[in-house]
Amino acid sequence: MTQRRFLQLDVFADRPGAGNPLAVVVDADGLDTAAMQAFANWTNLSETIFLLPPGEGADYRVRIFTPRQELPFAGHPSVGAAWAAIEAGVATADRRSLVQDCAAGQLPVDVGEGRAIRVRAPRARRIAGPEGAGPLLDAALAGLRRGPLAPALWDNGPHWWVVELADEAAVRTMRPDLAAITALTADSAVGLAVFAEADGGVGYDRVVRAFCPADGIPEDPVTGSANATIAAALADAGRLSRGGRYVASQGREVGRDGRVDVRVDSDGEAWIGGRVQAVVRGTVTW
Repeated sequence: MTQRRFLQLDVFADRPGAGNPLAVVVDADGLDTAAMQAFANWTNLSETIFLLPPGEGADYRVRIFTPRQELPFAGHPSVGAAWAAIEAGVATADRRSLVQDCAAGQLPVDVGEGRAIRVRAPRARRIAGPEGAGPLLDAALAGLRRGPLAPALWDNGPHWWVVELADEAAVRTMRPDLAAITALTADSAVGLAVFAEADGGVGYDRVVRAFCPADGIPEDPVTGSANATIAAALADAGRLSRGGRYVASQGREVGRDGRVDVRVDSDGEAWIGGRVQAVVRGTVTW
């Protein structure tokens, strides 16, 4: 059987053990979709990625899997994919910009000092929820103090229910009703993301949590696509101007304490980024 280079990374992390873990199979040629999905299920991480030769105009291609399904785009896998492509020599190490080829299209990537990575997310759009979603949403949010932004379903590759809560304490102390969130998201979204303005915390401006129990992930540690969707929702509401940026704190409640650099550029596109730490380097046989 073929041995392939393998990495396990922590993404949106300033140290190993923080951020969101990501499994990376570097030399994924020859693996079919069923083999990739089976391996992603075996790792049991929120996402596993597979690096492949790119299409024309891109520097690398990535396929992204949760334990249960393939995603067209996800934030921490995309940030991790760019870092891994440079680390493995798939992409040129001294480049300051790359192009990622994924199921959501070709996405630009910025490479900053110390190989800090920023990826432009697919443009998010608000979409209608399925019929009967209102009572399911109310059940998932029962007892929570809500903020001013109306809950809505958004699409930036994956679908996210996005809900603003009243303050940081409401986010930090939330005890999710996973059965109710499963009922809400099973047929409409990858998960439910809640956020609020920070109450003076050092080093961050907003707090975020994301729950994906229907996909086998009760709480995702740090979620790039959800953070990009929140930025789009804030921009749509006139609360984040073009050129605006902030830092989001996510993952503290599950012991991961990640940081996501979020900005909206002059064209109104959302970018998410952060640091990456390599924890495991080796080979995999599958």
